[in-house]
Amino acid sequence: MRVLGIDPGLRRLGWGIIDAEGSRLRHVANGVCESEGGDDLATRLLALHRQLTEVLTRFVPQIAAVEQTFVNKDAVGTLKLGQARGVALLVPAQFGLPVGEYAPNKVKKTVVGVGHADKRQIDHMVKMQLPGVQIAGPDAADALAIAICHAHHVGPQQARIRA
Repeated sequence: MRVLGIDPGLRRLGWGIIDAEGSRLRHVANGVCESEGGDDLATRLLALHRQLTEVLTRFVPQIAAVEQTFVNKDAVGTLKLGQARGVALLVPAQFGLPVGEYAPNKVKKTVVGVGHADKRQIDHMVKMQLPGVQIAGPDAADALAIAICHAHHVGPQQARIRA
């Protein structure tokens, strides 16, 4: 089962792809889709859409998962993040993929063992579970953690359905 994990962001949208065979996980690829801060919102969202579409076309995942948005004190920032998250949900849906959604604490609990892990702990545990992986940055590490979380929660039954 090929799993795509997405860590939504307007400036940097992380993505990570793993293959899961039972409890065995293998890194396929990871990276970051970026948009320019000086561009208008529509142009930024379009850039993310195009880049993420290229990822799905190239690596052909079978299922996807996206981290849920948390609400913070900055309403404008939260709204922009929500719009980037819309792209993260839309692109896999355009490819006909089922898309899971996970709260950040659920991802951390699954991958690290505690729901309030920091970025260094996530990076470390992703590297432990995917030996030899070269991670393209914190956003890509989070995306790989989301993919790992989804692989553990969806399991082999979903792979049989999508095959």
